[in-house]
Amino acid sequence: MELLLSCVRAFVVGGLFCVIAQLLIDYTKLTPARILVIYVSFGVFLGAVGAFAPLKEFAGAGATVPLVGFGGTVAKGVREAVDKQGLLGALTGGLSAAAGGTAAALCFGYLFALICNGKPKNL
Repeated sequence: MELLLSCVRAFVVGGLFCVIAQLLIDYTKLTPARILVIYVSFGVFLGAVGAFAPLKEFAGAGATVPLVGFGGTVAKGVREAVDKQGLLGALTGGLSAAAGGTAAALCFGYLFALICNGKPKNL
């Protein structure tokens, strides 16, 4: 029963992020790239104020898989690197914390770009 409940929480929170992004695409002139930046920045903000960890605990993959999770990971990496390396950690911590996910996203994105035939959005 606990597994089902955690799946429902992940679905609801992740779905809420998706609904908000779709509403922004449909009802504003924001491009998907700008929405991506907003979501990553929101994740960094949540990580900076300490609200991302409780959200991650509550929603699991619903909080970590979307772009908000990437921002939270970057914020956590910077915080840990600054504690260990000082000011230099502010420049390197986010990159090292998110390197695995970034590399995977780039590789899979490139593969799908080769396979699929994308078309730009008409504004």
